[in-house]
Amino acid sequence: MYLTKEEERMLNGEFGEGMRMAMELLVAIGDAYDAERMVPISRAHAASSGQEGDMYFVELLANGGASCRVPTSTNPVYDIEFFERVFEIPKEEAEVARRVKVGYKRIGAILSWCCIPYIAENIPNYGETVAFSESSATPYVNSVIGARTNREAAQSALAAGVIGKTPEYGLHFKENRRGTFLVKVEATLEDEFDYTLLGYYVGKQIGYGIPVFTGISKRPITEELINLCAMLNTSGAISMFHIHGFTVEAPTVKEAFQGDIPKDKITVTDHELKRVQEELQTTSGKIDLVMLGCPHYTLKQVGEVARLLEGKKIHRDVSFWVCTSATTKLLAERMGYVSVIERAGGHVVADTCIDEPCWHAYRDKVGITDSPKCAYYRRFKEATVARLQDCVEAAIKGERR
Repeated sequence: MYLTKEEERMLNGEFGEGMRMAMELLVAIGDAYDAERMVPISRAHAASSGQEGDMYFVELLANGGASCRVPTSTNPVYDIEFFERVFEIPKEEAEVARRVKVGYKRIGAILSWCCIPYIAENIPNYGETVAFSESSATPYVNSVIGARTNREAAQSALAAGVIGKTPEYGLHFKENRRGTFLVKVEATLEDEFDYTLLGYYVGKQIGYGIPVFTGISKRPITEELINLCAMLNTSGAISMFHIHGFTVEAPTVKEAFQGDIPKDKITVTDHELKRVQEELQTTSGKIDLVMLGCPHYTLKQVGEVARLLEGKKIHRDVSFWVCTSATTKLLAERMGYVSVIERAGGHVVADTCIDEPCWHAYRDKVGITDSPKCAYYRRFKEATVARLQDCVEAAIKGERR
């Protein structure tokens, strides 16, 4: 891979050991993918976590004097002080999370602790070259916004944020952004949960590639697109998609495929979505908790939870959690949503993800969630997936029928 004089100096350690290690990682990735050069990026998102692997890498770069050259937002860790009051968190685990947070602050990252930064904290523009990790973020940035990123790891995204560049390969090239699979949608898509089921089904069927959706007659709203992105990248490994007539690079089906439409195609009807929903119903009867906000809930979604819980009480044996960003929680407090949820017996918690070690207390419990991604993390003994309304009803009754 060709390196400029400045890039060679970075690799040789002239800008400090932290930048040298970041550049070393990016050069290795570039070599692996036969990239010819590095290209500048305008922003990055690192899928941070409160776990040891992430702590090791961010401290490695920070101790070497590295700092982010471009805006670099961060994924959830967890609200350490809050959870130490609620659960018994082992001291060594809490210390790891604290060190991760300190490490990202030292390196100059945006301390957003949010898995949907493309909504508020770190929003790319159309055509920007960026380096985003996180399962929902990569397809959203590529498909909905029309910026360009590969499916980065937490470490490669952070290294790119430090250097301000990334290897040029994959989805940075227009020809690699063409659709590879036609998805004819004949199912009725009425709400975001239908898009959750659609994403989960298509990701499972395709596995890897760039699906082009046709047959969607109404423009999807933000929450529907977030769920579609997250689930495509849960059951599959899909970094980009097109929706004919709605996403920015698919004004026509032909343009989405950049020419000929491939023979590979599937049709999704109400039958397929119903079957997926049935497959995700893994348990019934008594439940111990409800977990919402994977990906992080938007203000609209927190407001819907408050509406469903207004004047009601969550069953005394059920824990009820809504995970969101600090930005959204602040607005939800101003709107009165948080107080409604708390009066009902629930919690709205910022900076936190289900894929964090703070949930040990539930490892032998039965949960219900509206997110297959949440259930996939397997932090509970069992987790069934249902619509939000059904999750709230189960929380009030203390059981899932």
